[in-house]
Amino acid sequence: MRRLALICALTFCAAQAQAAGARWIGSWAASPAMPMTAPANFPARGTPTFNNQTLVQTVRLSAGGSQLRIRLTNEYGTHPLAVGATRVALVGADGAVVAGSDRPVTFAGGHAASLAPGAPLISDPIALPTVALAKVRVSLYLPADTNGCTCHMSGSEVVQVSSGDTTDKPVPVSAPTAASPTYRAFLSAVEVESTAAPAPVIVAFGDSITDGYQSTTGANHRWPDRLAERLAAKYPGRPIGVNNAGIGGNRVISDGVIPIFGQSALSRFDRDVLSVPGVTHVIVLEGVNDLGASKTDPPRADALIAGYQQLILRAHTHGLKIIGATILPYGGAGYFGAPGEAERQKINAWIRTGHGFDGVIDLDAAIRDPAKAERMRADLQSGDWLHPNDAGYKVMGDSVDLALFR
Repeated sequence: MRRLALICALTFCAAQAQAAGARWIGSWAASPAMPMTAPANFPARGTPTFNNQTLVQTVRLSAGGSQLRIRLTNEYGTHPLAVGATRVALVGADGAVVAGSDRPVTFAGGHAASLAPGAPLISDPIALPTVALAKVRVSLYLPADTNGCTCHMSGSEVVQVSSGDTTDKPVPVSAPTAASPTYRAFLSAVEVESTAAPAPVIVAFGDSITDGYQSTTGANHRWPDRLAERLAAKYPGRPIGVNNAGIGGNRVISDGVIPIFGQSALSRFDRDVLSVPGVTHVIVLEGVNDLGASKTDPPRADALIAGYQQLILRAHTHGLKIIGATILPYGGAGYFGAPGEAERQKINAWIRTGHGFDGVIDLDAAIRDPAKAERMRADLQSGDWLHPNDAGYKVMGDSVDLALFR
């Protein structure tokens, strides 16, 4: 009888744990792209390599949880990637580590790890409770030559690099400068465990405009950041994840013109969207780089629409809702042309009429100049007439109807 009672008690505990609904969800992301050698005329576009160095990278989570884990990546590496030590810590408003929050990171119980070529690696759970919009510092020691970098090259956040293993040492806070590196190196996601009621987990999927290019470094002023802030304010206590899967220069139906612009949206959708734990929604804002590829002979609207339809089909197959965002105006940008503008208008008309997307965010209408439909409002563009400034990104984030994620 005592044995039966014990079995029943254990069964009851297991049922309680299951009812609590502990699950992992995506809270932060940076999509990696291929390494490339720096062009002689543009050294900033080359991916770095590391050897016996520590990288310190700070990220801002969207959803909080009872514990977290990180995802490292060697998905474009041709050799095993050695990791000597990794630590995480919370970062306060002053940029300093919060006292008592520093934690070691393990992989299958060990502090050192090796990432196979072409593969990611997810850490063991880390007992570090977090809240929505918390900042987390990840210190990563790379003891041997990395043979390039599986990097996300436009992180809008300074990465600090030091010699040797400094993962357990304080890192001084440094203000960003024009020369500060802002890539995300070998770090592609932070996931949190939540026991709260299920909530939306969103992936913002796009190009440099989703990536927040030209926004203020270290300020978290990308439009998905603004969306995360609004959701956290409206639904306090709900673990709503907003994961940024933008890559500068990315295209829908073709790979980027240089490696760091990434594989096409069609190629990377499974990795950058479907593999995000708990994902429920994806917002697609992409296509302007396809249109800008040729001023005189851009892809036809039908070709991009066929690409969107494939993304829609793949999202629906996995039970996701997929929301289409209209392509922003780009008149005045270096690759603007009248033929591309004509195709953009056709694509946006298709998106607005709801032929396949589960919802629409009309970002074109939110940011365009009422007097010149092919251009952004002058006060919302960053100077290149392609990317918004901080104010423009805020307008974009504020224009998203939160009811889309009910």
